[in-house]
Amino acid sequence: MEKQIINGLKILQMKIKYNKFIFLVILTFLTSGAVFSSLPIAYLNTSGYEPAQQETAQGKNGMVTTQHFLATAVGEKILNQGGNAYDASIAIAFTLAVVLPRAGNIGGGGFMVMYDKDTDNAYSIDYREKAPALAYKDMYLNDDGTFNDKKLSTFGYLSSGVPGTVAGMWEVHKKFGSLPWSELLKDAIYYAENGFNITPYMEDVLKNYNQKLSYYPETKSIFQKDFPNFTNKKLFQKDLANTLNRISSEGKKGFYEGYVAESIENDMKKNGGLITKADLKNYNPVWRLPLISNYRGNKVITMGPPSSGGVHIIQMLNVLENYQLNSYVHNSPEYINILGEVMKHAYSDRSKYLGDPDFFDVPIKKITSETYAEEIHQSIKVGISTPSEDIHPGMFLQQESHETTHFSVADRFGNIVSSTYTLNSTFGSGVVIEGTGILMNNEMDDFSSAPGIPNQFGLLGSEANEIAPYKRPLSSMTPTIVMKDNELFFTTGSPGGARIISAVLQSILNIIDFEMSLEEATKVRRIHHQWQPDVLEIEYYIDDKANKELIDMGYSVKIRRPLTCIQTIMYKDGKYYGYGDFRRPDAYASGNIND
Repeated sequence: MEKQIINGLKILQMKIKYNKFIFLVILTFLTSGAVFSSLPIAYLNTSGYEPAQQETAQGKNGMVTTQHFLATAVGEKILNQGGNAYDASIAIAFTLAVVLPRAGNIGGGGFMVMYDKDTDNAYSIDYREKAPALAYKDMYLNDDGTFNDKKLSTFGYLSSGVPGTVAGMWEVHKKFGSLPWSELLKDAIYYAENGFNITPYMEDVLKNYNQKLSYYPETKSIFQKDFPNFTNKKLFQKDLANTLNRISSEGKKGFYEGYVAESIENDMKKNGGLITKADLKNYNPVWRLPLISNYRGNKVITMGPPSSGGVHIIQMLNVLENYQLNSYVHNSPEYINILGEVMKHAYSDRSKYLGDPDFFDVPIKKITSETYAEEIHQSIKVGISTPSEDIHPGMFLQQESHETTHFSVADRFGNIVSSTYTLNSTFGSGVVIEGTGILMNNEMDDFSSAPGIPNQFGLLGSEANEIAPYKRPLSSMTPTIVMKDNELFFTTGSPGGARIISAVLQSILNIIDFEMSLEEATKVRRIHHQWQPDVLEIEYYIDDKANKELIDMGYSVKIRRPLTCIQTIMYKDGKYYGYGDFRRPDAYASGNIND
């Protein structure tokens, strides 16, 4: 399977430069006043690499889409061995921990949303990291109460929460798995032990993060030993292979007890970290009720807190249902205006009302109520940007209070998995635990370190998300499944920090309101507004006329490179369709599932 996919992806081995012809094509589009959502892929793909996904994948018996073609191949292999979507997802998660080390992980955590055909029920599991027992509210503040600017919450040992990925996969396997646990880790172990080819895209990522990956000797010895020449090299992770072997034979205990747990505690103690063996042994994921809503006759199944994404997806869809969105030109200034205003309100509420529901009473019903949505709708004036300073958290409520990876799997039995997990920022804390190969997260930055102090993604928080022992930090991860007539319509999810929520929202609107194909819904540019800072972000480019219209409305417009990467599966007319977002060139979807 690996050879088949690699042979089919030879194009990945060359980094392309845009020639004069492409430049002239782009220039023609930019000067023609064409709607900027429909620019050619040659322009939209500014990464400098030919994307792995050249056309929409199709399959009768299932579909897998991930951010790395090797992980996709592993998922297919498991499905072809008779495994279900849960088995494939577990195998994918462990494989991504090897082949996508900047985000895939066993040293991080995340969320999984599922639809189980046998029970005809939706499920979700929270395997988000937890603050260690020794964590405390002001741990990143100076004695005078000011924020410590030494990056303690984003880099190094003090930035890590207790990992949840292994425990999460173990729980999913106990509840829904069909193949033996050890079978699901074989490919991850193989790639860690025997290495895998570094793609041109991964080569540049490793180069760009040389400083971060070179600070700690253990990390440097794995990821930077060939710097700066990674061309035609393989990445080997022998210690990680040994750790995965322990997890394969011992299950959850292979990570949370014994040699690995002792190694984590010892390395933490030596370097000022807080995680102990007791923290690891006491970690448990939580099965939570998924949030379920309706949007234009479609059933939306998404993740609840401590994910903020699901709450605000439902909130924004409730508001947007008051508009006939398809009457606007897609990504026209008027359309962007409506989306931008709705996003401001959602991200404003996120800053105050969202946190770990085990520690804070999150007002989900109020935020996702139709009454609240109507109040927000009435406050929005099309053609005008309301300054963020005039939008307050919960202003219509009665007062009560960037690096991730997503994968989706659908199997022949009708089971569906949508999962997002992360180390937080690229390569997490930069710490590899000595002797284990485990790259640790920097999720402690997702807590609110102090009132008015934004995290690395510019997001503000309050008491609801302040640091406390055993607490899970707030997240933007938004794995989502959309059903139509009691069967899969599509799945969606993305990396991108604060921009995950807005990307998932737009993928839903593109498919439902504008009836776009999977490829079209992925290729069109995305916009983002997170309330603070008061800036409207647009991917790639905006023409002068549209830019002026938005500025005249009162927006501060910023053009930026894309940070999101939608991994979507659609079911239509008895067939599965998948598309790997070109924004991360190694992303790949495939439906080569045998009868």
